[in-house]
Amino acid sequence: MTRIGPGRLVLVVGPSGAGKDTLLDLARAAFHDDPSVVFPRRVVTRAAAGEPHDTMDPAAFERAARAGAFALTWDAHDLRYGIPAGIDADIRAGRTVVCNVSRTIVDEARERYAEVRVVLVTAPAEVLAARLAGRARGSDGDLARRLARSQGFAALAADCVIANVDAPEAGAAALMAVIAGTAASRSSAATTRSSASAS
Repeated sequence: MTRIGPGRLVLVVGPSGAGKDTLLDLARAAFHDDPSVVFPRRVVTRAAAGEPHDTMDPAAFERAARAGAFALTWDAHDLRYGIPAGIDADIRAGRTVVCNVSRTIVDEARERYAEVRVVLVTAPAEVLAARLAGRARGSDGDLARRLARSQGFAALAADCVIANVDAPEAGAAALMAVIAGTAASRSSAATTRSSASAS
């Protein structure tokens, strides 16, 4: 299968509480007037709570998935998530698409798209726990289970790793460098320290 290009897909991944949404919000604002960069809204089977996304009930989501409405889908925390199929047209048009996704679909995305960059946003376990406890979002589910899942990111081959523990602007700058295509390659890039209050 010919992979979709020539545009780029930037996948932002990381454990719950790492601050992904905060960094994405800053990047989205910075690229607001740049039509070559697209931040598609995820579709999630829960009501919006803190992050911008569209909502579907599970039955409607399943129907949409079967109809080809999503480019990428995954299940996590007893919810279903989807990235709209419209990103394919954006990437074919040469745009850069930036998505907050699960690490479980990284390999699938790399098979589907010609140029994929993976940004891992992370933080120490105690920081993750404090952020998750502080936001107290009902749909977050079991705190211990979410923290346990954070251990699974160690083996992920990311192009950029942002240790999100200080000021959010530094992490956002690192993310924006990847979006702009000016970040160092995986082989030479150092881990960037940064931060945010919560995601």
